[in-house]
Order: sequence, then structure tokens, then C-alpha cells
Amino acid sequence: MSLADLSSTLWRIREMMDLLLFKLEEEQLVLAAGKTRWLPHATREVEMVLEQIRKTEVLRAAQVDAVAEELGLPPAPSLQALAAAAGAPWSDLFLQHRNAFLTLTAEISAIAEANKELLTAGARAVQEALMNVTGSVTTYSRSGETVGAGRSSRLVNEAM
Repeated sequence: MSLADLSSTLWRIREMMDLLLFKLEEEQLVLAAGKTRWLPHATREVEMVLEQIRKTEVLRAAQVDAVAEELGLPPAPSLQALAAAAGAPWSDLFLQHRNAFLTLTAEISAIAEANKELLTAGARAVQEALMNVTGSVTTYSRSGETVGAGRSSRLVNEAM
């Protein structure tokens, strides 16, 4: 394996991570707009990109081990260790890959967490709406115990 092959694979992973970030933002827009009809499609696209990344990660791991052996490093070295052993111009390129991966990973983690919060809030809203309709809403008494809310009259607009 050559350093050029490894760098090429790292570029592909960066592009896929960028695509993953885009797909997560798409998913977030679908969630924020309340267009739950499209949520399975958006989620499937995220999963497809993740699967591509997983497959390419296997190739990357094999290439890293081969390059590490050529450079006299132990198996599975970090990009920082590869950069230190590779010398110019590869050292700069591997450090750029490392910094890009750190940035992309932070962005992906942040948007994934935001999407999780949107999904949780949406699920909670649906659950509360269903409990309100079925009359099984529970609230808290003055002593802190859960009690069923009394049934009340409901006005239903049948024209809807």
C-alpha cells in the first residue's frame, strides 16, 4: 500500500462524512418542519451513507496497517503518528485529514444530538396528544402522587 492510496481513501471518507452531515441536516429540516411522512426516507439515506462509510473504513484500516508496516510503526497507528513518521509532504496532508475529521465528527455529533432531541420532543408531543384523546392523562396531586385526570367534555369538529 502506498501513502497516496491511503490519502485517496481518507479523501473519500471525508467526502462521505460531509455527505452524512448534509443528510443529517436534511433529516433535521424534515423533523423541524413536522413532515414526518418523509422521515423514513431521510433516515434511510443517512443509513445508506453510514453503510458506505463503514465499508470504506475497513479498506482504510487495512491500508493504515500496510503503511504502518512500511514505516516501521505498530499496527493501527493514529493519523498523527503516521504524519510524524511519513515526512513531508505527507505529514502535512495527514494532519490536514486529521483536523478535518475532528471538525466533521464534532459537527456530525452536534447535529445528531439535535435530531435526537427533536425526535424525543415529537414523540412526547404525540404521546401527550394520544393520552389527551383517550382520557388516560395522568397528573400529579398536591402530595406528589400520580392521579388520573378527570374526564371532561370534548368538542369535536366533525367537519374536519
